[in-house]
Amino acid sequence: MNTKKQHLDFYFDYLSPYAYFSWRKIIDFCNENEVELTIHPIVFGKLLDHWGQLGPAEIPPKRKWLANYCARYARQYDFKFVGPKFHPFNPLTALRLSLKEVCGVEQKKVVNAIFEAGWSHGKDIGDLQELIKILDSSGIDGSALVKRTMEPSIKELLKHETAIAIELGVFGIPTMIIDKELFWGNDQFDHMALYLKGEDATDKALIKKVLSRKRAIDRKT
Repeated sequence: MNTKKQHLDFYFDYLSPYAYFSWRKIIDFCNENEVELTIHPIVFGKLLDHWGQLGPAEIPPKRKWLANYCARYARQYDFKFVGPKFHPFNPLTALRLSLKEVCGVEQKKVVNAIFEAGWSHGKDIGDLQELIKILDSSGIDGSALVKRTMEPSIKELLKHETAIAIELGVFGIPTMIIDKELFWGNDQFDHMALYLKGEDATDKALIKKVLSRKRAIDRKT
């Protein structure tokens, strides 16, 4: 009998409210479904560059729609939503702080503290000193962790995590991967639950047929 625990990889950047919404559910989801969670901070901007996309905040009507969606989602799930003091902001220090090689066993605590400070309490999570305060207030030595983020090896590690994500086909934030199956967005929890139960609705033969269709027209970019 195979008792090997299933695995879920969570790819995120603090720039995305969708990532925050998924973060609020992901730990309970993994516990309920007996899934091992691995957390991967990656650079959303590098995904956009690689795949030739614009971020939601870079398209004015989409930015407005997103603000409305976030307000409605927070009301629906009964939590405070403010959004970071500045958006977009530079997330690199926050992401480096969240690497397991930097924060170790405190990784979930660090990620949670930064997400909540930014998206629920309006803090500037792109500011180094603010990040130190956020971690200190959570019982974590913020200065010590920030010092580690300055190491060249840590900077390279974040680049490596992002490059690996791109190799795996990650194109958006948040992305969850189970058994090489990619789930994108904060609305994927029901789909992931079905997949884990062996009840995934996708027809592999049909998907292959759809993807093999010839293109009749291409848009100029």
